[in-house]
Amino acid sequence: MDPATLVNILGTAAGLFSMASFVPQVVKIWRDKRAAGVALHTYLLTVTGFVLWIVYGVMLKSWPVAASNSVNLVLSGAILALRWRYGDGEDAAASTRADPDTKRASR
Repeated sequence: MDPATLVNILGTAAGLFSMASFVPQVVKIWRDKRAAGVALHTYLLTVTGFVLWIVYGVMLKSWPVAASNSVNLVLSGAILALRWRYGDGEDAAASTRADPDTKRASR
């Protein structure tokens, strides 16, 4: 196998694994309607990093770099948006827990 083919296979695998790594988190937050444990600052930095990778790929005219990081930006941006929408889930969890004072008052 020539080195260029090996480099393309490696780059494609890296891009696919990077993209796939965000999918379970998006699905979990969407399904649970809760984003507990998702660090807001981490995803702000991640999204910023992907924007810079896209710019870098475009400047180099490396469309595989730009395209794979665009998908990563969309997925990590979705996690960030869901984090903002659902927060850490404490409000939802609090509303489903019974308030001990309320229970006593209803007896």
